[in-house]
Amino acid sequence: MKSRKLSIAAVSAFAVGVIGAGLAGAADVIVQPGQAPVVVQPAQPSVSGQAPTVVVPQPSQTVVVPSAPATMQAGDIVAQEVRAQTIYANKIKAPVVQGTVHQSDSVKIKDTKGDIKLPSVNAGVIYADTIKANTVVADNIYVRNIERD
Repeated sequence: MKSRKLSIAAVSAFAVGVIGAGLAGAADVIVQPGQAPVVVQPAQPSVSGQAPTVVVPQPSQTVVVPSAPATMQAGDIVAQEVRAQTIYANKIKAPVVQGTVHQSDSVKIKDTKGDIKLPSVNAGVIYADTIKANTVVADNIYVRNIERD
């Protein structure tokens, strides 16, 4: 009889622990037969009294990027890449030509100012007698003769 009473006592202790856990909300209850119920309380969050961190932004450096000249005139242009919005040339030698090509009988270029040899040439409008490059890119290309080598 005593063992039955213990079993009933253990079951009733378990039921009380489960109901109490449901009412307490955050408590976990573990009941083993023959032991008293154990209630584990969640740990309280700790708040440290650290001073606030103040970040002072450094003054920014102004970087001046040179812009492309609006218009460039040259006798011959030799470059890896030539870019412009509009190109007027008598002859273009380039394996890659991107843009709308308008072929014309002749392009008259006045007052050419020497030759240009640079890795990259960039301008709004380019007037040139001859352009030799790997890549020529422009919105509109007015040219008399194109050779794609």
